[in-house]
Amino acid sequence: MTATTSLDNTLADASSIGELSRVTGAKPRLVIGVTSDQTCLVLRGRLQALRLAGFDVTLVSAPGASLSRLAEEEGVTACPVPMRRGIAPIADLVSFVTICFVLVRLRPLITDFSTPKAGLLGNVAAWIMCVPHRVYTLRGLKLEGAKGRKRGLLLWLERISAWCADVVLCNSESLAGAARVLRVAPDAKLRLLGNGSSNGVDTKRFSPGESNVREKLQIPKDGLVVGFVGRLTRDKGVPELLVAFEEILRAEPRCWLLLVGWFDQAEDALDERWRGHITGHARIRHSGFVVDTAPYYRAMDLFVLPTHREGFPNVALEASACALAVITTDATGARDAVIPEITGMVIPPGIPEAISETALGLLRNAEERRRMGEAGRAWVLERYTRERVLGLAVEFYREMAGLDAVGCQEL
Repeated sequence: MTATTSLDNTLADASSIGELSRVTGAKPRLVIGVTSDQTCLVLRGRLQALRLAGFDVTLVSAPGASLSRLAEEEGVTACPVPMRRGIAPIADLVSFVTICFVLVRLRPLITDFSTPKAGLLGNVAAWIMCVPHRVYTLRGLKLEGAKGRKRGLLLWLERISAWCADVVLCNSESLAGAARVLRVAPDAKLRLLGNGSSNGVDTKRFSPGESNVREKLQIPKDGLVVGFVGRLTRDKGVPELLVAFEEILRAEPRCWLLLVGWFDQAEDALDERWRGHITGHARIRHSGFVVDTAPYYRAMDLFVLPTHREGFPNVALEASACALAVITTDATGARDAVIPEITGMVIPPGIPEAISETALGLLRNAEERRRMGEAGRAWVLERYTRERVLGLAVEFYREMAGLDAVGCQEL
């Protein structure tokens, strides 16, 4: 038997594409998709780790600068597919057909779609195209901010996305619990890697240290800075934070509010009144979109995330890694990002008085803030380092692909 015949027989007997990739040396193809190009930022580090672990990675999202920039940084292929966040039947059909063509062309071994619109269109397309392994990454439940018929519709759309997937990968323990209670997917499909989080935290980059942000934004050195990082939307609790800040400022005239993020055009976008309030307020500094947020955390005395819903807010972990005390809510996902009274405080969502009272208590107690910040950094170093979280992700996808396990390479 010739070597060529032997190889042909081996290929014919291969039971999976993963086996085929071991024989031929071809990289298993992985398609990862999200709706908005700005959401691509939550994948920073993960894409590169998967590429270094032996996958041919393609990133799908609506076209935009963040898609192109991140794909170039991570060394993966960008595939722009126009998608809208809201319900748009004709545009959604065009997006769905486009995703189907992408999957036919790429013939991936694994797909991983997340966020509501891409999760629905991508997972249904992957099921129809018979992709061997389909993952739905649950980054939050949009239905938690809806009521009535809209909530019911969103729940059924989540169930359809999950039904089309083999695995529903949850970002946090409380999110997995909520998905279980809502019967988004059966227990057998729900999966949590480690303690959760999309990418973990680069604890070298996000660490205590000096920053020139205060000088750049003309904030005095002796000012007390309350900080927020993320999309400036209603679901993030920004209106309540703005109301609470007025009370904080009246009680502590040295206070400033630092908002690091952009005015998102989602369904929960801030109206013109709140935008004008932010841009016109003498004690509020708004940075807009920032690529490197680490120096901004270092300019803060206290971090507040008054969100209504989350998957697992990496910004809270980044703040803890920078040794900041964190205030967040007991909303799904958010409550996993703080150890109450150890690394920060957990409050009910939607109540400005809870924000102001808790923030003032910590702003007036520097020693308590220091203690919580140190505990928070130690907690992140123990559970949420980038190496640990990405290592678990690499192990998960390689196991799914039928490849030998490898550790996450140093990035």
